[in-house]
Formats: sequence, C-alpha cells, structure tokens
Amino acid sequence: MLQRLVQLLPPRVRAVLRRVPLLVALYRWARQGKLTRERYVFAALAILAIAIGLATTSESRGLAPSGALVLIVVGGGLLLKVRSLVALLGVVVAMAAYNASQDVAAIGPGMIATLTITAVLALTLAKTRQQLGVQGLRGDSMLLELRDRLRRQGEMPELPDGWASQVVMLQAGGSSFGGDFVVSSCDGDRLEVALVDVSGKGTDAGTRALMLSGAFGGLLGSIQSDRFLPACNGYLQRQRWDEGFVTAVHVVVDLKTGEFTVESAGHPPAVQFDASSGEWRVSSAKGVVLGVVPDLNCVPERGTLRPGDALLLYTDGLVESPGSDLDAGIDRLLGEAERLVPQGFGRGARELVETMAAARDDDCALVLIWRI
Repeated sequence: MLQRLVQLLPPRVRAVLRRVPLLVALYRWARQGKLTRERYVFAALAILAIAIGLATTSESRGLAPSGALVLIVVGGGLLLKVRSLVALLGVVVAMAAYNASQDVAAIGPGMIATLTITAVLALTLAKTRQQLGVQGLRGDSMLLELRDRLRRQGEMPELPDGWASQVVMLQAGGSSFGGDFVVSSCDGDRLEVALVDVSGKGTDAGTRALMLSGAFGGLLGSIQSDRFLPACNGYLQRQRWDEGFVTAVHVVVDLKTGEFTVESAGHPPAVQFDASSGEWRVSSAKGVVLGVVPDLNCVPERGTLRPGDALLLYTDGLVESPGSDLDAGIDRLLGEAERLVPQGFGRGARELVETMAAARDDDCALVLIWRI
C-alpha cells in the first residue's frame, strides 16, 4: 500500500524525495515486514506532511498553508509512540526546511516557534501515553470511566418504604476527582454505609480514593459489620503509604426496628436529629484514623431512629477552617441544618453542603439518612 501511494506522486516529486536520506530511510523502515497499525498511521501522516510541504511552495501557488504542518504534529502526538513521532517530526522538519529553501517567506520565525512548541507538547503527550500503554485519548476516557464508576458506587441503594437517603458530594475547585467517597450495601433489612475521607484534594487524593473505594466496597456487606473498619485498617497497613491518612465513619441501620450503630475512625462525629425534641445530638463514637496503628480500637455508639429522626454523616471539609475550632464548625453546621427540618431533608441537603462549602477549598461530602 505504501509503495502504491509513492507511485502516485509525480516523477519530479519522487526524484526530489530520493535526495533526502532521512525520507529514504523512513520509507525502507515502513516497508519492513507487515505494516502494523502504527506504521499505517505514521505512513499516512508522513505522506500528508510531504504533500502539505510540496503544496505550500510558490511553485504550487500555495495550495496549502504552511501552518497545516502543525496539525500533522498534533495528530502524531495523539496517535504515535515516541519513536515514531520523532521520525514524523524529522519529516516535518525536512519539509519545513524545503519550503524555506524554496520561499523564505513561507516559514518565518513565528511558524518555527509554533512548530517547536507543538512538537514539545506532542512529545510530552506521546511519552505519557506510552507509559500508560494507551493510544489516542483512551487515557482520558479511562479516567472518565473510573470517575463515573466512583460516582455510581457512591449512590445509595433503594430503601424500603418509610426510609429515605441522600448523598451530596462537592470536589474542591470544581474538580471531577476528590478524596471523599461513599460505599453502601442494603440487603432489605439492614443498611450499611461508610463515608470515607482520603487526605488531600484533587487528582492526588482522587487516585487513592478510586483504589480504596473498590477495596472498601468489596469489604462492606461481605464481613461482619464490627470487623469492617479493622479490615479497612489492615488493608491500609499493607499498602505502606507514606503520604496522607484516611478517616471513615461506618453506620449500620436495622431498617425494621430503626436501631443503628455508628463507628468512627478519626472522622468528624455523626449527628442524629431527634424529632421528639427537635434537637441535633452529636455522636460520641470515636477511634484512630485508618492505617496508623496495627490494631484498630473503635468505640461505637448505638441508638434508634424513630419516625421523623435523621442521621447526618459528613466530612471535615464541611466543618474545618484554618484557625477555627472543629466544635465551632460543627455548631455552624447544626445551625444551618435546622433549615432542613421545616423544608424537608431531601430538598435542603444540597443547599446545606453548598452553603457550608462556599468559604472552603476542600472536598465536601454529606450523607443523610432519615425515617419518614
């Protein structure tokens, strides 16, 4: 196929191309053995670059703009590996030099600077893709798919009549990835929910959150509820991470009786709304952050959710501010949560998170479970 394409070129053009040793070497390399997909792409881009270069000269009356070579470099950065891209850049440089020899005005300092910057960016992109082992924009689509899976995993399961829940998550700076995630499981009679906060924000925390969400999601509902946080702690101990820490709050609710158990591992305390008194009560459950000590010892708290009651779980992004006490942040959260009662828990949850997160640059998450 490559030989046929070359034969289609005019004899005068083929004679000119044979005088360029680099092009001759690339032609012989492309013909070695059976052409792979990458060689097809390289051959197509190289021929297109040559065609553009020849069509740019004054003899061809400027059939193509010289700036079109930039598009060839961009295409190579997206589709080729580093070695093939370097060869393609050699073709582009050769054609740019040919154009400059034919018409000095065709390739000016601005075009040279544009080609140089584009080539550096294309090489960086190709090197990153080669390290990941993906082609084109597949790396970006993989991240998007992982992000969507994390969001789907954070959705609460369908609850039986008389129960409702809502999850609201906001990432710092409008990022698609964050360090907060939710895993949940419901077998009809029992609901288990874990809200996890990975230290940091943005992509750094998001990559660890993606990894942990799969591991913690597999543990939830598969082992006894009182062993969930110790099992998560053991998993983190085996990772031997040097940076950051992980906090979590784990809730188990009996959907028949309303009885619940809260366990915390260095996480901000859960809050219960008592409909009979109209007050929000802070949970006393506490424990050490995950992954720090080999043996995790959590002090759980038990209670009962009656009709009208609610249970509020949240991450520190909603209540912590530099220079402020954590208790002050929790008091402000409870003050804002008072608005949820008259307008309904479901409609006011997102507004509550947006209000609390307005003055903070941190990932924020809230899980609300209530009994109708």
